[in-house]
Amino acid sequence: MVSPVWSMMRFLIKGSVAGGVVYLVYDQELLGPSNRSQEALQRAEEVVPPAMYQFSQYVCEQTGLKIPQLPAPPKFNFHIRESWNSGIMTVMSALSVAPSKACEYTKEGWEYLKERIK
Repeated sequence: MVSPVWSMMRFLIKGSVAGGVVYLVYDQELLGPSNRSQEALQRAEEVVPPAMYQFSQYVCEQTGLKIPQLPAPPKFNFHIRESWNSGIMTVMSALSVAPSKACEYTKEGWEYLKERIK
């Protein structure tokens, strides 16, 4: 049985994390124009690796563990706008032809069954 105090603490921690994520998304304008999202991704690529290195050094100092140095992350020439648009176009294209393809496949299925029954 979980105590009510622990349940309340879990709820507050989860709520704080969720609130922090919502604030971060709003503050960085990640749901805005795609060029803003691209800029945020570039900022993250610049900030995250040094922060991870500093954290790993801190863990090594505190625990006495030796963590091997990770190789540098590969550089990608990746444009979110282009891939997002192509993905949306592919999905919308598939959805637009779905009814006619379903009708076509149904007719083919009935023809196949009629031939097999004869």
